[in-house]
Amino acid sequence: MKIAIATDNGMVAAHFGRCPEYTIVDIEGKKIIKSEVIPNPGHEPGFLPRYLAEREVDCIIAGGMGPRAQGLFAQNNIETVIGVTGKVDNVVSDFINGRLQKGESSCNHGVEGHRSCDH
Repeated sequence: MKIAIATDNGMVAAHFGRCPEYTIVDIEGKKIIKSEVIPNPGHEPGFLPRYLAEREVDCIIAGGMGPRAQGLFAQNNIETVIGVTGKVDNVVSDFINGRLQKGESSCNHGVEGHRSCDH
């Protein structure tokens, strides 16, 4: 399994599309096989779901994500886990061990778009 975590300075970023980077982690069983940090290639509607699907990502973890983006990830067979906070290393460990705490999205993307959150 491969997960992508929206990352900002070693922490889970509040918004998947506006984060400075992604931490991509390959997991087999309960072991981390590979971990790399890649820069965010840009935030255009529909681009990131395709980009991460091409990188064979199965799941994206972020603090927040709008419903349209969640739908686009679903169309690319990528699970979305939102409302996550904390250090990336702790989040990966919790994910591997089935203890990851999900919550409410830190972004509310209705008709107002990003004006309804602080991004």
